[in-house]
Amino acid sequence: MTQVDQTVSVDSGNSPASAIQGTPEGAQQGTVLDVQTTILKRRSIKSFKSTPIAPEILRRLVELTVAAPSSYNLQDWRIIIIQDEAQKQALSDAAYGQPQVLQAPVTFVFAADPNAWKQDLTPIYQQGIATGAWTQETVEYFKLAIPRFQMGLGDKGREYAIKDAMIAATHLVLAAEGLGLSTCFMNGWEEDKIKAAIGMEHDPDLAIAVIIPVGYASEVRANPGRLPFAYNVFLDKFGNSYKG
Repeated sequence: MTQVDQTVSVDSGNSPASAIQGTPEGAQQGTVLDVQTTILKRRSIKSFKSTPIAPEILRRLVELTVAAPSSYNLQDWRIIIIQDEAQKQALSDAAYGQPQVLQAPVTFVFAADPNAWKQDLTPIYQQGIATGAWTQETVEYFKLAIPRFQMGLGDKGREYAIKDAMIAATHLVLAAEGLGLSTCFMNGWEEDKIKAAIGMEHDPDLAIAVIIPVGYASEVRANPGRLPFAYNVFLDKFGNSYKG
């Protein structure tokens, strides 16, 4: 059986694996897509089945999501996993009635904490040393560099935290697709209402980065295509189109 954290060959669509990929049963059996296929296959799905996500798959999703990089490894995202029906309704109400969060069995809310660097970073330092990734010298450097860098950001601290949260959110949608699930990056919501729904209304600095319903698709969406590289990919300077 293929393990979740291994890469498998690209499926042509004719193998037994392709017949079950995208179904709850297929995901639970451990069938996964390789990274390149996952990227090309993912679509924004806005209609979900009520089929629950198995706890072990949800845990794997979380593991792969928080594996994302972040500035100085601050991990300054705050991820709220919504499963409660009343909480789903509150999110939907805050998102102008969008139904995805009501249909999907799970919705991830990605918040960004620009003040994470002010907290006790000892657990992060200890883990870095324990894994062998950092030396004590590295830690001592970070103790000076992190506050210097963060204070230098000024009012851009919130923006930087949102960037970290969006990187983690991208990990989530790709991991979900690879495990046979579907997702949708949701925009269009009132931040204050979202923060109230998740119990963070008393933190004015906290930002809501994105909301992502996760579940098994009840619709099929075709690839709408992408513009040729020359339209929006450039070499060295804007206007010097990359033609591939």
